[in-house]
Amino acid sequence: MEHQETNHTGTEYKSRLPIETISVLIDKVKAAIGKTIVGQHEMIELLLTALLAEGHVLLEGVPGVAKTLTAKTMAKLIDAQFSRIQFTPDLMPSDVIGTNIFNPQTTRFEFRQGPIFGNIVLIDEVNRAPAKTQAALFEVMEERQITSDGVTYSLDKPFIVIATQNPIEHEGTYRLPEAQLDRFLFKIVVGYPTIEEELNILSYHHHRGAQPLIAAVAAVLSKEELEQCRTWVQQVHVEEKILQYMAQLVAATRNHPSLYLGGSPRATVALLHAAKALAVLRGRDFVTPEDVTHVLVPALRHRVALTPEKEMEGISADEVLKEMITKVEVPR
Repeated sequence: MEHQETNHTGTEYKSRLPIETISVLIDKVKAAIGKTIVGQHEMIELLLTALLAEGHVLLEGVPGVAKTLTAKTMAKLIDAQFSRIQFTPDLMPSDVIGTNIFNPQTTRFEFRQGPIFGNIVLIDEVNRAPAKTQAALFEVMEERQITSDGVTYSLDKPFIVIATQNPIEHEGTYRLPEAQLDRFLFKIVVGYPTIEEELNILSYHHHRGAQPLIAAVAAVLSKEELEQCRTWVQQVHVEEKILQYMAQLVAATRNHPSLYLGGSPRATVALLHAAKALAVLRGRDFVTPEDVTHVLVPALRHRVALTPEKEMEGISADEVLKEMITKVEVPR
């Protein structure tokens, strides 16, 4: 239904999005996740943002901070097909995408789909598989289709890859190249919980007994509802000033003295999609500068590279991006 809205600058425009309907759907998902995951609000908000923006996510954190559990919980909350692949050094591309197998009954080769043919695909330890397997995965992530023996197989919507990697163990791993990291909408760094959150985790585990953590999780969102929400995200209002702000922020990474690799135009587009999705997640049908700055670091931290001098000084890409935000003029 069309109605008048006022954006952050006070300008009126015509809104066509049923924000109340979207908010009800999102609140159902948030409430259900909160029953299983204690804390990690930033990770959950960014995962839901990526889900609405049709983007893939790389989760980085030490073992035991609920990366895999969160991904599995989110998958169960959506009435969609879930696949999990444990990447190992001996994993072959055919183990991921599938292979042609001879059927003696029909005397023909038939394509047997691999685990990548899911709606929400969890890749554990994505940096443990060799480059050839990684390349096969990232091709699917980009094209959302697979070609085998000249036949193309399209993946069903929704399709989102949630990959995890451990930042402290590098033995037996294969570093993801920048060009492949660029396929991820977000790189989310998952930290330790606070003392209060850890006490809640202990209490939860103490009282739940032997029941599996996600045994009681049930789907609260259908694939059709998710696709409808994604359609609405594309219609979010973005002012010309906000578009200029996004372009200026990404352009600033290309001229920053601490960075030898800046964000590409794909990074700017990712920033746009993420900001629009976050606006919807927060109950608005227009993007504010705060939406842009909130998603800037997770959207760009894996798309920029520090100079060797700054790496030796112990400076992080996050610090450079946060400092850069303070220097680019915010639109009013």
